[in-house]
Amino acid sequence: MLPRNRWLVLAIVSSALFLIVIDMTVLYTALPRLTQDLAATATEKLWIVNIYPLVVAGLLPGLGGLGDRVGHKHMFLLGLAVFGVASSAAAFSPVPAALIASRVLLAVGAAMMMPATLSLIRLTFTDEKERAFAIGIWAAVASGGAAIGPVMGGLLLEWFWWGSVFLINVPIVICALLAGASVLVNRKPDQGHPFDFIGSVQVMVGLVGLVYAVKEVAKRDPSPLAAGIAFAIGAIAMAVFVRRQRASAHPLIDFALFRNARFTSGVVAGLVASGALIGVELVFSQRLQLVLGLSPLEAGLMILPIPAASFLAGPMAGLAMPRLGATRVLSSALALTGLALIAFLLTHQGPTALWLSVLAVMGFGVGATMTAASSVIMLSAPEDQAGMAASIEEVSFELGAALGIAILGSVMTALYTRAMTVPTGLDATVADSLDEALMAAETLSDTAAMHLTTLARGAFDDAFVGVIALASIIVLGAALGIWRRAVAE
Repeated sequence: MLPRNRWLVLAIVSSALFLIVIDMTVLYTALPRLTQDLAATATEKLWIVNIYPLVVAGLLPGLGGLGDRVGHKHMFLLGLAVFGVASSAAAFSPVPAALIASRVLLAVGAAMMMPATLSLIRLTFTDEKERAFAIGIWAAVASGGAAIGPVMGGLLLEWFWWGSVFLINVPIVICALLAGASVLVNRKPDQGHPFDFIGSVQVMVGLVGLVYAVKEVAKRDPSPLAAGIAFAIGAIAMAVFVRRQRASAHPLIDFALFRNARFTSGVVAGLVASGALIGVELVFSQRLQLVLGLSPLEAGLMILPIPAASFLAGPMAGLAMPRLGATRVLSSALALTGLALIAFLLTHQGPTALWLSVLAVMGFGVGATMTAASSVIMLSAPEDQAGMAASIEEVSFELGAALGIAILGSVMTALYTRAMTVPTGLDATVADSLDEALMAAETLSDTAAMHLTTLARGAFDDAFVGVIALASIIVLGAALGIWRRAVAE
């Protein structure tokens, strides 16, 4: 007999997931105003954005396994409570360091909830067709929520201060807590699965070290020593983590799962699609405001085709997979995303209606990719490893987001710095970011300010082209690899 409240369960976990993923991108349209209000440097700005998905990715393996041990309902509700408290703290952060710390706490709550959302769906929906459709809804919320973040930020900033993008979470958290406590069922936990705190710390240190190295290299005056030390620490921590997991009787990540080609394809596709979506949105939302001069709301509305198409693609892909096959849908959707990025590269300076249509195609491709990736990952793993599979699936999304911001954002900074010509007499910091240049222009005469902003916006546009080209190459390369692997099976 099918659970009577299964669709209500889907609604509750989807609302929580929406908060988790929207917090990844909601700051994009708020960044220019936030940077000015808090006097954040270019490096602080990147960490404000990047620390959230980075910490989530580091904690997910451990907390996904912990959910199998203590019960997914308990992890979900506790994570909601932590997320609500952190949202309030973030909204009233007085300095960049406080905001970064609040974003870390937000990530802790998100990492507690995310594996539970997908595990609860996996355990609640026992009919295969309903489960595929429910996972499609979940993936649509994951991709569409991340894509709609800039739109939500723009709407809130039209009438409120930047902290409202966090404070809006609190009433939704309260409603989800009340509903979840009465509707969700805590399945019998696996007490034989211990929580590996040391392993969680190792993977966290590894990820932070590697991302810090990428950011350091992208600076105007990078320190080879600092980048080298960070890379060495990150690489060693990750190597020790992998070795520890392979020797553990209860690993956070069972690397044997990756022997399944379908499972590996789903992880790679989720990582690449998420990275492309988040990284491209980051640089594009800044271009809309800082180069084209749009307001946060106008910039958010220009990005709206991405989440609209992504929401539509999720359920459609979920319904198509039983007939067409998940791997075929996966490679086709990823290829569509890559081709849309190339089309966007060619049309982004053309008629608005044209590149809005291209963005819609990109959103559809990302939504379908993430739906197929979620389904492939979850259905390729044993049911007693649902929490682990869910955490790996979400690590692919969150790590993809972190790498998308770190790599594409850092490439953007490096290309901008290289392309920017600093006028005589000005501080070299104007070559750090377009924000720095625009703030410096406010202190200059009209003629000098116009000259500086023209140079800075031209350099930003050159860097923007390079970032979109790199993203399209990565996505199409991944699509080709997945297709070839599927053909070889």
